[in-house]
Amino acid sequence: MDSYNNNHLTKSEITIKDTPIDLARAAADIFSMRANECVARKGRFFVAISGGTTPGLFHRMLVQEPYVSEIPWDKMHIFWVDERCVPENDAASNYGASKKDFLNRAPISKTQIYPMPGRLSPEDGARKYQKALMEFFNLKYGQFPTFDLIFLGTGKDGHTASLFPGQKALDEMERLVISVKGGDPYVSRLTMTFPVLNHAKRIVFMVSGKNKADIVKTILEFPKAMLPAQRIQPLNGTLTWLLDNESASMLI
Repeated sequence: MDSYNNNHLTKSEITIKDTPIDLARAAADIFSMRANECVARKGRFFVAISGGTTPGLFHRMLVQEPYVSEIPWDKMHIFWVDERCVPENDAASNYGASKKDFLNRAPISKTQIYPMPGRLSPEDGARKYQKALMEFFNLKYGQFPTFDLIFLGTGKDGHTASLFPGQKALDEMERLVISVKGGDPYVSRLTMTFPVLNHAKRIVFMVSGKNKADIVKTILEFPKAMLPAQRIQPLNGTLTWLLDNESASMLI
């Protein structure tokens, strides 16, 4: 099964793959194609990635053939959607996991990689990353960066990035990056806000596993649930849901 029709999510497509490996390959295809499109058009590619267990296989594929040779690494700038406030050698660090999975083997300069400063105090880290984004994208206060591609996931509670149900962070409409506390592990975190995420030209949700089937059904079929993941609605871009058969198993 490769597609699923849904009327609740505007400007979105839902693609269902048989296995987690097929899911990872579809994500790597999108990453490579989008990178090459953007470099051909404007000479650079801006991407923000997520942590969690699902992206690991996809990230490892990026430094294998055919992708490692196809991707224009020298024109790419990699940012993070969110980060746990832990050292990078901590198992919970999104940046640390990304280094192990692909960055340490990717032919990319460290100057093109922008990890969130998880070792500062959460408030200082959020301010520093916001400043980095504003300087990189040459923004004035009130403006938001436009990423070419953002990868997201969702938890069993319907959170995305580190935007958790019921928290005040969901209503932040001015800042680019904020500090929150929540999730598993329950630690302080840095996260991009909804305005940043929704300004992206392309957003891809990756979800896998039977334990996500119930929340996927809720997100895609019950808009009144008002979950954080349902608030990802690109203002001028496209939204893709990449699911494997297990995570999609409860869809009608």
